[in-house]
Amino acid sequence: MGAYKYIRETLKNEYKEGDEIYKQKLIEWRKEPVIVKVERPSNLPRARSLGYKAKQGVFIVRVRLRKGLRKRRNPRAGRKARHAFFYKQTGLSLRAIAEQRAARKHTNAEVINSYWVGEDGRFKWFEVIMADRAIKDDYLSKIVSRKGRAFRGLTSAGRKVRGLRAKGKRKQRKRSKKKEKKNMHKK
Repeated sequence: MGAYKYIRETLKNEYKEGDEIYKQKLIEWRKEPVIVKVERPSNLPRARSLGYKAKQGVFIVRVRLRKGLRKRRNPRAGRKARHAFFYKQTGLSLRAIAEQRAARKHTNAEVINSYWVGEDGRFKWFEVIMADRAIKDDYLSKIVSRKGRAFRGLTSAGRKVRGLRAKGKRKQRKRSKKKEKKNMHKK
């Protein structure tokens, strides 16, 4: 077994068993601001598999998100029957929202990918891999050239939300039905 396999196993066991090291990490992360630039990834094998390289211009941002449903704003123009619910389901996953928040904070960089790092009863943490737009790397410069990837649903999390992960027979129908539903609500 390689070193990355051991690291992967220890991280998995820390989370499953609720290890003291894992709990201490979460306590520290709770005290930090919502979006923090991190020196190195907390899950190196996962970061490397998603495109992280330890070179100048590539960095990691940890984002904290609240778990649960999103609260709906109070209607300004009085109470209407269609406004009578408190919570709203977002069209995005928490991971996709974390990518967008990181992209808004670091405007000079583009989101490459992201992954889950931890959660407790109230929060979820994601680490977002970002690259500077002026990076000198053949592979990453192609990805970074597409501006606003996180906002246009071009990252892995965004593509999953849009239903583009599904491939094969009858899968296009799933994507087109999503569009139909959206257009139906607009009318």
